[in-house]
Amino acid sequence: MKVIVGGVIEKDGKVLLVQEAQKRCYGKWNIPAGHLDFNETIMQGAIREIKEETGCDVELTGVVGIQNRVLEDDIFIQIIFSTKLINENIKYDKNEILDVKWYDYNDIINNMDNELRDLNFVKRPIINLKANNIAPIEIVNVL
Repeated sequence: MKVIVGGVIEKDGKVLLVQEAQKRCYGKWNIPAGHLDFNETIMQGAIREIKEETGCDVELTGVVGIQNRVLEDDIFIQIIFSTKLINENIKYDKNEILDVKWYDYNDIINNMDNELRDLNFVKRPIINLKANNIAPIEIVNVL
């Protein structure tokens, strides 16, 4: 089982996406997210992944997506947070990310289906954010 954590960063009606450099999804755009590391909380992991993939510092403000996918050989659980941008310092590892770019919400939802890494995993949290369908951050308990 793999747990994926990340966040939707919004500024001036635009959302920050990352362009993947991994072979299996090369060139596809995604929400800044990645695998949870051993011995870190989902909140720590989301903040770390966002920083690694974009260079941005964020505060997690709510939950905009919890998704599950069952494949023949694995299970994925994705938890995506809404964020508050604290410091925009676009910087990333070019071996993992090809580009980082701000996209208009409507372009993502209406025009980028073939360019996104996974329609549901990328679009649903962004749609939830835009619709203000955000669960309060207090529902996340770290034990």
